[in-house]
Amino acid sequence: MSAAELMTGAANLTNPDAAPGPDVKLLLVDDHAENLLALEALLEAPGVELVLARSGAEALRHLLDTDFAAIILDVMMPEMDGFETASLIRQRDKSRHTPIIFLTALGRSEEALFKGYDIGAVDYLVKPILPSILKSKVAVFVQLKRQSELLEAKNIELNATIEELEAFSYTVAHDLRAPLARIDGFSQALLEFQNDKLDDEGKRYLQRVRTSAQRMCGLVDELLSLSRVTRVEMRRERVDLSAMALSVGADLKQRDPTREVELIVQPDVWASGDAGLLYSALFNLLENAWKFTSKRPSALVEFGVIEKNGTVYFVRDDGAGFDMASSQRLFQAFQRLHATEYAGNGIGLATVARIVKRHGGRLWAEGSVGRGATFYFSLSPEK
Repeated sequence: MSAAELMTGAANLTNPDAAPGPDVKLLLVDDHAENLLALEALLEAPGVELVLARSGAEALRHLLDTDFAAIILDVMMPEMDGFETASLIRQRDKSRHTPIIFLTALGRSEEALFKGYDIGAVDYLVKPILPSILKSKVAVFVQLKRQSELLEAKNIELNATIEELEAFSYTVAHDLRAPLARIDGFSQALLEFQNDKLDDEGKRYLQRVRTSAQRMCGLVDELLSLSRVTRVEMRRERVDLSAMALSVGADLKQRDPTREVELIVQPDVWASGDAGLLYSALFNLLENAWKFTSKRPSALVEFGVIEKNGTVYFVRDDGAGFDMASSQRLFQAFQRLHATEYAGNGIGLATVARIVKRHGGRLWAEGSVGRGATFYFSLSPEK
């Protein structure tokens, strides 16, 4: 937040004509009623609710169910002084980071100052308090709280919008699949049962219809898969990535048995994550390597792990590679760097990016044109 915005917040605390913004609460704690009345008169402002407490115990009760922008806390109180109260406030998760301003008549002794700041006070003011100083300090925390609440509300609204868009895209993709499948099915039926009534041009047209419908169905399937990545509930467990990579490799070899691809899988590579999502990520990375080595008479694909500022997994190939200047486009949906040379919809790596992000990790790639590529990803440790 800029200094100008904070100064605006200070003005809003004392200017009744200013737009107050979201309501916030301040907790004032003092065992003397006259001191509370003075603080109340000083800090009263539009959009600011003042909650008064005559003891540390009463202040703690208010903190059970209320979130405050700041706490103005007297040090000298019977039974439980301000330092003890602040220490208990800091032990509660909900108020662990709530700003505390100490007010005291003890003077600015080093011992008291160190004790106050050590407990977690953001400021330590000695009585008699200059009203303008206390107002300006409190105004900063009021404005920060308002900005925080506005940001939280925007985040909630944004997340709701994202969920609605994902639900909409899922519904549209799901509803598109059925008519596409029927178009493909009826085109096949015409080719099979009306074959003698069609000339070569008619058969060619129907075959093109089938090819386009099948390609569209594949794209819809990948869109549904991409949508499910963000919708499925994650279940973390210990996952054997080596066994998973070998299984994916066997599936890819079975799909294209004429290919000469050497798959090297580092043994005993484990990770903590959702098994289904990690399988999808590995499948897409290995399938990507398989595809972009298809023009080589023999290819090499590797999977393993390295220790590089933490645990980093990789899939490496000696295929077509890519220009590092375009590396940021790799993980965006529908972005294809080899669109005319290799088939695909540009969804696979975008799916991997979402899976890695859901695991709190990072995905990046290194490569050069004609000299292969290496895709790296990390995963956050299990919490």
